Amino acid sequence: MLFHVKMTVKLPADMDPQLADRIKAEEKEYSQRLQREGKWRHLWRIAGQYANYSIFDVASVEELHETLMQLPLFPYMDIEIDGLCRHPSSIHADDR
Repeated sequence: MLFHVKMTVKLPADMDPQLADRIKAEEKEYSQRLQREGKWRHLWRIAGQYANYSIFDVASVEELHETLMQLPLFPYMDIEIDGLCRHPSSIHADDR
């Protein structure tokens, strides 16, 4: 199942910079592992924001939920999710 996910990060202004750097490094490692596994298919930064648009390819809504909950930055995120399905006019065979 494909999901379009918008994640907006809102770190507390008074967060210790070393803690923020550690969480961001853990987030990068986890997100890159998910990308290599094919679960996080696309990742785009939103210009001018500490936010991204992503496409996840997971087996279920429950798997997406568990995946997002494991993000190190999850406690500091606002997340919006849209389920996606193939458009009948798409010419791309890899749309699922």
